[in-house]
Amino acid sequence: MKLTIIHPCIGRRPGQKYIRTWQMEALPAATLAGLTPRDIEVRFYDDRMEIVAFDEPTDLVAISVETYTAKRAYQIATEFRKRRVPVVMGGFHATLCPDEVAHHAEAVVCGEAETLWPRVIDDARHGKLEKFYRQAGRPSLENLKPERSIFRGKRYLPIGLVEAGRGCHFKCDFCAVQAVFNSTQTRRPIDAIIAELARLKHDRKLFFFVDDNITSNLDQAKEFFRALIPLRIRWVSQSSINAAHDEEFLDLLVRSGCQGVLIGFESLNPANLRHMNKAFNTMRGGFEQALANLRRHHIRVYGTFIFGYDGDTPECFEKTVDFAQEHALYIAAFNHLTPFPGTPLYRRLQDERRLLYENWWLDERYSYNRIPFQPHGMTPEMLQRNCLEARRKFYSWRSIFQRGFDDVNRSNLFMWRNFYLINALHRTDVSMRDHYPLGDETWKGPYLEAN
Repeated sequence: MKLTIIHPCIGRRPGQKYIRTWQMEALPAATLAGLTPRDIEVRFYDDRMEIVAFDEPTDLVAISVETYTAKRAYQIATEFRKRRVPVVMGGFHATLCPDEVAHHAEAVVCGEAETLWPRVIDDARHGKLEKFYRQAGRPSLENLKPERSIFRGKRYLPIGLVEAGRGCHFKCDFCAVQAVFNSTQTRRPIDAIIAELARLKHDRKLFFFVDDNITSNLDQAKEFFRALIPLRIRWVSQSSINAAHDEEFLDLLVRSGCQGVLIGFESLNPANLRHMNKAFNTMRGGFEQALANLRRHHIRVYGTFIFGYDGDTPECFEKTVDFAQEHALYIAAFNHLTPFPGTPLYRRLQDERRLLYENWWLDERYSYNRIPFQPHGMTPEMLQRNCLEARRKFYSWRSIFQRGFDDVNRSNLFMWRNFYLINALHRTDVSMRDHYPLGDETWKGPYLEAN
């Protein structure tokens, strides 16, 4: 039996390279390949960087679907289904919108694949795929073993992506993670992660733990960081800001090799934070105290900010960028609010009749970075324009050089050298994605829908 795994891109314009020429490994594809029985021949295509061989013989196609890649995933599925190849779809979007996805696939995997995938493969062997495979509860990650051989010959950034845990216990109302995992987290056994890191450390200069929130359980995180210390690796990950008030945790971060953390500040407006269920961001002195604690331990910060909540006004953008520059954030993201299906935010905007598109991810009028809802304090066009200007200001050459000479950002030669490269890449990317199409513009429909 031959299996083809595909990681779809967001979209594509004719005659142009994909919106980013620098890509990180598609870890979900490697995870699925690792769950596949050894007697099955696996072929992997990364749609972001190579042409999918639709005419290559295969018995089953597996596509992981995110909301932004749904349209492209459906295009790919149609091409295979025209050739009478059955398609299985999973991922966040398949879990949140299973009935929609079912129009484009013979089978839909709802939830995590660890215990479902062997059933899917066995059913495919016998030609009796079920329409839906639903995971009840959270499966163990004990046997998670990504098969990275599928990445050979592909030019990814030299960053090792490793999953230590999955999910987050917070209930931020805009976040699809809490909707999919019901505000819970599962973690891999520490010895399994350490063994994986030991195998990879010789050709990886930096690791990225892709956990939704590596600090969701502080006690478990501390135990993990203690085990990391002897490996002497460099790593980054995503963290909630409450961890910045725990001195033991901060000490272990540094000793375990942490070079920086991504923190969702989201908004400087306390009312906005309450509406998004992130009032904990203001605990114990708020952002100023948390950043002072991180700075004392020389931990670099990738800060993310969201605009478009009802308390936002045109004046909040400049204040937020000034805050990010004042604290010399290593990098930062200034994004508009996006209502993902299945989230409390989406349901609220839908009930208030403020969504500008029905199923914006499929609407022909929608393009990347377009605002899919009606903000309260400004027009959609103002929100989009101000987000763009915030990025331009933060990634101006003056801002980059000023932040580059900050004591924390230049406290480590490896991270300082890469600071300028990373910021230059983000500067190039400031407006590159604006109005980028979802799906391949050259694709000729219609979709071939499943029965």
